[in-house]
Amino acid sequence: MGWQKQILRVNLTEGTAAIEPLNMEWANDYLGERGLATKYLYEGMDPKTDPMAPENMLIFATGPLTGTMASTSGRYAVVTKGPLTNVIACSNSGGKFGAEMKFAGYDMIILEGKSPKPVYLHIIDDNVEILPADDIWGTTVWNTEEHIKSKHQNPLLKVASIGEAGEKGVRYACVVNDLHRAAGRSGVGAVMGSKNLKAIAIHGTKGVRVKDPKAFMAAVKETHALLAENSGRKGLTELGTNDMIDAMEEFGGLPTRNFNEVQFEGTSKINPAAAVAVGPDGHKNLLTNKACFGCTIACGRIAHIHGEHFSIVNKPEYRHASGGLEYETAYAFGPMLKIDDIDALTYGAFSTNEHGIDPISFGATLAAAMELYEMGVITKDDTDGVDLSFGNAEALTIMADKTGKNEGFGAILGMGSKLMCEKYGHPELSMSVKGQEFAGYDSRALQGMGLGFATSNRGACHLKHDVFAEDMEDVSGNGKAKPCKDSQDMVAMIDSTGLCLFTTCAWGAPEFQKQIAAACEGDDWSEERLLQIGERVWNLERMFNLEAGITAADDTLPPRMLETPAPTGTAKGHVSELPKMLPEYYEYRGWNKEGEPTTETLSRLGLESR
Repeated sequence: MGWQKQILRVNLTEGTAAIEPLNMEWANDYLGERGLATKYLYEGMDPKTDPMAPENMLIFATGPLTGTMASTSGRYAVVTKGPLTNVIACSNSGGKFGAEMKFAGYDMIILEGKSPKPVYLHIIDDNVEILPADDIWGTTVWNTEEHIKSKHQNPLLKVASIGEAGEKGVRYACVVNDLHRAAGRSGVGAVMGSKNLKAIAIHGTKGVRVKDPKAFMAAVKETHALLAENSGRKGLTELGTNDMIDAMEEFGGLPTRNFNEVQFEGTSKINPAAAVAVGPDGHKNLLTNKACFGCTIACGRIAHIHGEHFSIVNKPEYRHASGGLEYETAYAFGPMLKIDDIDALTYGAFSTNEHGIDPISFGATLAAAMELYEMGVITKDDTDGVDLSFGNAEALTIMADKTGKNEGFGAILGMGSKLMCEKYGHPELSMSVKGQEFAGYDSRALQGMGLGFATSNRGACHLKHDVFAEDMEDVSGNGKAKPCKDSQDMVAMIDSTGLCLFTTCAWGAPEFQKQIAAACEGDDWSEERLLQIGERVWNLERMFNLEAGITAADDTLPPRMLETPAPTGTAKGHVSELPKMLPEYYEYRGWNKEGEPTTETLSRLGLESR
C-alpha cells in the first residue's frame, strides 16, 4: 500500500528487462525514492566504481506518496554515482513522469550495464521494450520527446530523456522530463548517456492504492488546506522561486561576479516584477505559472522571448513558450555573470532545458571562465573568438548552446568549474564543494547555508537542508550546526516520500506523518521513526561517499568564502565560520573527527560498516 511492491530491473548489456518484487524490509527502513534507491545502490555496486563505467547503477525511484492525491505527489529521483563529484548523486525532479512510473506499477527502475547501441525504453504497464534509438541519438530533449510520442502515436506517454550533453559526457548533464522539468544536478544525464540510453517513455494504467483511503483523504484535505492558507505558498504561486533574488540582493547574500561581490545592481531588470512588466512593444516575459502532477503550489514559470532577440529568428523552437526563470537559473545567468537582460537569461534557460544541462553548474562554470578571461589567463584564442567579459549577454547564449552540444570551448565548460579551473592553474576560482557548484547563496552572509554546502552528500546543494530562517536572523555561525543536521534529516525523509520540499512552507513532520501513516502498511509510522529514517538515509549516503574515497578534508568551502570578507551587505566584513561550525556538526551527527559515523551511531540506526 503506497508502494507498488515491484521494481523493473533492466540489464542494458544483455538487453533484458525483468520485473521483481520490492524488498519490503528495505522499504520499511528507507521508505522510498531517495532513501530506498540509496540502499539499492549501496548494496548493488562498489562505491569506488568509475561513474561512467557500465558497472555504475542508474536508478529512477519514486516514493510511496508519488502518484497519490497528496499535494506535490509528482516527485521522483535519479540516484547514481555522479561524474561531476565522484560521490553519490540524488537528483530530484517533478513534472508528471514520476507519477506515471507508479501508475505503470513500478516503485523503481534500475538500469545496469551498457547497451552496445543507442536504445530507449518503451514501457506500457508490464509490457517493456528496449528499442533502437538511432533515429533520435544526437537530437535534443525536445525533439526526442516529440519523436517518441509521434512514433508510438501515444500523447499520454511521459518521457525522461537526455540531449547531446548527456550523450557526449558533459559532467553536469541532466535527465529532462516533460520538456522543462529535470533531475538536474551532479551529471545523472551523463551516466544515462554512458549507458547508451536515450530515453525512458512510460504510460501506466494501474493507479496507486493506499492503506486507509478514508484516513488518507482526511489527511490530504487537512494538508491541502494548510497550503492554501499559507503566505509562503501564495508567494511561490504568484512570484515563483525567483522572488528570492530580491531578498538576497537586499540582504547582501546574492553571489555576483563569481562570488567577488554579494549584490547586483541589475536585479530589478531580471526579478519577478521585470518578468511581468509590459514593454513599449507589448512584450512580456512571463506568460503564466505551471504546476507539476498533483501540485497545489504551481511555482513553475512559463515564459517567452522577444521575437527578434538574440537571433531567435534562426531558432523557431524558441519562439514558443517554455520553461521560464526560476531563482537558481536567474542567479547563475544574471548576477554571477553580471547580465541584466531578461531575454538573454530566458534564452539560456531554454537552451539548457533543450540540451539537458544543469543551469546552476553551467552558469557558475561560465562565471569562473569569465574571471579567468578577466585575469588574462584565457583569451579569445581559447574561447572560439567569443568575448567572455562579465556582462556580455551574447556570450551566455553562445556558450549555452556550445556547452549543450559539447563543442569548442563549450567542451571545456562541460568539464565543470573544478576541473576547468584546475586545467588553467587556478583551482581557487571554482565555487564548488566536492566538485559541485554553489547554488545562489553566499556562505559568508548565510553561515548555515555554507555549512550545509560543505557537508552535503552530493556536493554543494541548497535543497538538502534548511537553516534559512536562522541565517536571516543572525549572520554569525553561532547555533547553526544542530539545525543544519536536523533539517538534513528532515529533508532526507521528505525526499523519500515522493513529495516536494516546498510543502514545508506550511507543513512540518506531523503533516508528513499523517499522510504516510494512512498510505503505507504498518501501524508504527511515528514522527520519530520517520525522522530516524531521514537520519539513516543521510548516514548511508555518507558511508557510500567514504567508501568512494572522500574524507573530512572534502567538507570544506572555497578559499574565497573562508578568507575574503564579504564586501557589502548585512555580513560586510564577515568570512565563513565553517572551521568553528564543522566540529560541532560532526558531534551532533555522532561522527568522529574524521567525519566517520561512530560504531554507536551506526548501531543506533541499524547500519553496519563493511
